Amino acid sequence: MEFDLEYNSGREHLIIPEYGRHIQKLVNHCIAIEDKEERNKMAKAIIDVMGNLQPHLRDVPDFKHKLWDQLYIISNFELDADSPYGKPSKEELQAKPEPLPYPKSASKYRFYGNNIQTMIDVANTWEAGEEKDMLVFTIANHMKKCYLNWNKDTVDDAVIFKHLLDLSDGKLDLTNSDEVLSEIKNLLKKKKPNNNNNRNGKNQNYKSNHKKNYKSKNYKK
Repeated sequence: MEFDLEYNSGREHLIIPEYGRHIQKLVNHCIAIEDKEERNKMAKAIIDVMGNLQPHLRDVPDFKHKLWDQLYIISNFELDADSPYGKPSKEELQAKPEPLPYPKSASKYRFYGNNIQTMIDVANTWEAGEEKDMLVFTIANHMKKCYLNWNKDTVDDAVIFKHLLDLSDGKLDLTNSDEVLSEIKNLLKKKKPNNNNNRNGKNQNYKSNHKKNYKSKNYKK
């Protein structure tokens, strides 16, 4: 007895394997239909079957549009059917996205981070005035806080002003200013312990002590 076995290695390549080989064969049959009206009917029927095979797509916005695009992809863009969303082009779907620019690392003062540099760049675009002075002073305070997070030792305000002048390309100069930045104890405030945790700890201690006293009394008896 001889068996006509068919191996996957000898079969047609599946373009979208998630839908299986039967959908691939249905799409190939739909391409071969000569009557345009019958071809459209079968294409819509295939879309319904594809929707049942991928029910999670119903949560995706415009899931019908996605199914029609996948139908054209499975047909290798050879299917001539009337889609309510238009037929996508092969070049459009296969076009590569533009490469994203590599993120620039922080300046030589890495402990300040990239956000500080962004804030400084924004401050450079502001017109001179009270609001800009307040912004620059706020940035300097934040720089001092970042510096202290990196180095727990004390830091002189003059060092922060020098770094600010350097990062702003000499545009934000506080080196000769009489302004004093916030004190270290205000910048690095420690969070107060949660009262609920203390109460829970007291309750647990009370329970453990109560158990010890109970056991000791029973032991004496």
